[in-house]
Amino acid sequence: MNKEQSGVLRAWEATVRKTQAAKKRANSIFGTISLASAADDDLEDDNDKRISISGEEHLAEKILPNGDYYTGQWCDNFPNGQGKYLWTDGCMYIGEWHRGKPMGRGRFSWPSGATYEGEFKSGYMDGNGIYTGSNGDTYKGQWVMNLKHGHGVKHYSNGDWYDGEWRRGLQEGHGKYQWQNENHYVGEWKNGVIFGKGTFVWSNGNKYDGYWEDGIPKGNGTYHWPDGSFYVGNWSIDPDEQNETYYPSESSLAANLEWDPKTVYDDLADCKIYPGERVPILPSQKKLAICYSTKGGNKPRRMSVDGRVSVGIEMPFDKMNMWESDGDSIDLGEVRRSYLDCELLGTVHHDDTNHKFNLELPLKVPKPGKRQGETISKGHKNYELMLNLQLGIRHSVGRPAPATALDLKASAFDPKEKIWTRFPPEGSKYTPPHQSSEFKWKDYCPVVFRTLRKLFKVDPADYMISICGNDALRELSSPGKSGSFFYLTDDDRYMIKTMKKSEVKVLLRMLSAYYNHVRSFENTLVIKYYGLHCVKLTGPTQKKVRFIIMGNLLRSEYTIHRRFDLKGSSLGRITEKPESEIDDTTILKDLDLNFIFKLQKTWFQEFYRQIDKDCEFLEQVGTMDYSLLVGLYFRDISANGELIPSPRLSRAEMDQLLLDPKRWGSIKLGANMPARAERTIRKPECELLQLVGEQTGECYEVIMFFGIIDILQDYDITKKLEHAYKSIHYDPTSISAVDPKQYSKRFRDFIFKVFAEDT
Repeated sequence: MNKEQSGVLRAWEATVRKTQAAKKRANSIFGTISLASAADDDLEDDNDKRISISGEEHLAEKILPNGDYYTGQWCDNFPNGQGKYLWTDGCMYIGEWHRGKPMGRGRFSWPSGATYEGEFKSGYMDGNGIYTGSNGDTYKGQWVMNLKHGHGVKHYSNGDWYDGEWRRGLQEGHGKYQWQNENHYVGEWKNGVIFGKGTFVWSNGNKYDGYWEDGIPKGNGTYHWPDGSFYVGNWSIDPDEQNETYYPSESSLAANLEWDPKTVYDDLADCKIYPGERVPILPSQKKLAICYSTKGGNKPRRMSVDGRVSVGIEMPFDKMNMWESDGDSIDLGEVRRSYLDCELLGTVHHDDTNHKFNLELPLKVPKPGKRQGETISKGHKNYELMLNLQLGIRHSVGRPAPATALDLKASAFDPKEKIWTRFPPEGSKYTPPHQSSEFKWKDYCPVVFRTLRKLFKVDPADYMISICGNDALRELSSPGKSGSFFYLTDDDRYMIKTMKKSEVKVLLRMLSAYYNHVRSFENTLVIKYYGLHCVKLTGPTQKKVRFIIMGNLLRSEYTIHRRFDLKGSSLGRITEKPESEIDDTTILKDLDLNFIFKLQKTWFQEFYRQIDKDCEFLEQVGTMDYSLLVGLYFRDISANGELIPSPRLSRAEMDQLLLDPKRWGSIKLGANMPARAERTIRKPECELLQLVGEQTGECYEVIMFFGIIDILQDYDITKKLEHAYKSIHYDPTSISAVDPKQYSKRFRDFIFKVFAEDT
C-alpha cells in the first residue's frame, strides 16, 4: 500500500471515529440526552441503562405534515423505541429508533423492492446486515457507515459471487470471486479490482499463479496447464516487458511451444467484475418530517436523519438538529441568517421578496458591473511579472519552428519536453534587452501547444498582439478558491491563470489524452488551452510562477447579463450576496439557478452527445470538481430593465431564424447560441434537494455561451480527505469533492435536467 492509499484509509477510519464522537457533542443541542462512548456502544442491548431520555414514552400514530406516516413508540417529540416510518416516496423503515434516528436492528426497504435488514447506527447501515437488491444482488456481511466494510459474501444477479474482505464498499484484502462460467480467482484485491498476489483458475483447468495489477497479470507469475507444463517469468500486457520461459512436462512433449502468452490477457477480457446495483438513496439520506412543537408557531422543521445538512452553507454539526423538543428551542449560534439557512432550519417561511420563490416578481437584468480587473500599470506589485510574461510569449510564439503535422510523436508529450531560456536585462543572442530583472522562461511541451493553437485556428500574430500588445493585462481583484490569480487580456480574448505545481503535473499527465480529445471533437465544450509556461525569477528568492493561457468562454459582442457556474452539487453552492449587490459580473451558482435552457432539436442532440463525450474524457483522465460556465444575454428588455417574456415562435419562424446564413456564421455549440430560457420557481418550503426548480412556462429569448472549465483538479489525497471530513457532517451526495466516476455521473445527470430540447 503506497502513502496516498494508506492516508486515504486513515482518513476514512478517522471519519468513522469522528462520526461516533459527534454523538457526544449532541448534548449541546438536546440537553436531555447523555450518550455513552462509541467504543462501548452495544447496539444489540435494548436495555442500555447508560442512555437516559426525559419525558414519558408512549405509543403514537402520526400522519406528518408532508404526508409521511409513523406508528410506534414515541418520546419527547421523537420516534424512540420500536416503530415504523413510511416516506411518501415509498421508502420504509421498521425497527428500533433512538431520538429520531434508526438505531439498533431494523429493516429498510426501497420502492424498487430492494431491502436491507440488519444493524443501524445513527441512521446508517452499520454492523451486520443483509442487503437484497431489486435486481437480485444479495450481500450478507459487515457494514460501516452505509459501506460494505469487513468480511462479506455477495451474490450477483448474473450468477457471479464474491466471498472475502471489503473496505469502503469495494473488494479489498483477500477474497474469492467466481464467475458464472466457473472460472474463479483467489487472492488479493484492492479498490474493487484484482491487485497483488493471487491465483486465477479457468474452467478448463489452466491457471495463472502470480502477481496482478489492475485486474491483469503484472510481474512474476506462472501459467500452468493440467498436463504439468508451465510458463514462468515476468508478465506484462506490454510485449516489450514480457519475459517468460516455457517448461514442458514429460507427457506434453513441448506441445505448447507455439502458445502465445497474449492469449491470457484476451481470455481475461471476458472476466469482468460485475458492478452490481447502485442504491440511489441511502437510509442516512432520508429526511423525517418534523412533528409540531410547543414553540415556534407550529412551523415545520426539516433535517436529514443522520444530522447532516443536505445543501447550502457549511455549518458545524453541533449547530444543527433534526427535531425540536417540547419546550426547547434551537440555538442558532453563529449560523448565518441567509434565506437558505433559515429554510434549512425551518424557522421562517419563504421570502416573498426573492424572485426565485415568488412568481409574481418580474425578473430584471442585474445592474452593470465595473469592467473586470485592475490594470497592471507601472508601480503595480506584479508589473515586472507581466513584462516577463509578455517577453516570454513573444519569444515562444515568434521563435522559428518547422511546420508540424497534427499527428504528433509520443515524445512531444513527454513532461520532460521543455525549453528553458535566460532573459538577461542587457539582452542575448536570442532575447531582446529589457527593463526588468533577469529571469528564466520555460515552455512546457512547446510543439504540442503550438499545434493546439493551430488546431484551434489561432493566428500567431493576433495571439501575440492580444497578450503582448501595448495594452496592459488586467488582474482580477482576488484569487480564486484555489489561490490562483487570474489575468485578462485587454481585448478579453484570453485568460491567464497562475497554477500550482500539482495542477501542472495533472495537465502534463493528461496532455496527450486532451490533445486527442479536442482533435477528435471539434465541438468539444472543454476549455481550450493555448500555452503552459513558467517564469523563474533569479536572485535570492528563486521564485517560480507557473501559468496557463486559455480562452475566455464569455467573451462576446453581447453584454453577458447572467453568469452561472454549475456543478450539480449543493453544499455551499449559493451566492451569499443579496440581490441588490449582484451585478452582471457576479458568478452565480447551482442554488441560484432559476432557469432551464431549451435548445433547438439538432443543437440539443449535439449538446447531449458532446457532454457525454467530454465527461467520459474527464472521467478517463481522473479529474473532478469541474463545472459548466454559462453566460446569458437576454434579447428583450424593457426600458425599466425588466425581462420581457417572448411569445412562442412557430416552427417555421424558428427554422428561419436558425437557417439565416448570417447567423450560422457565428453560431457554434457553446457560443452565440440562440435558445429559450424558461423561468423556474422553487417550492416555498424549499425542498433541500431541489437543485432544479419547477417550470413555469414563462420563457425568454436568449443568446447563450457555455463551456466546461476547471478541469485540472485531481482526486488526490487532499480531495479524498475533504470528502471524508465533510461526509461526517453533510450528505455525501451534496459534496463537490467525490471521485471522478461519481462526479461525472452526477454532473451529467444535473446538466441534462438544466438543458432540454425545445419541443
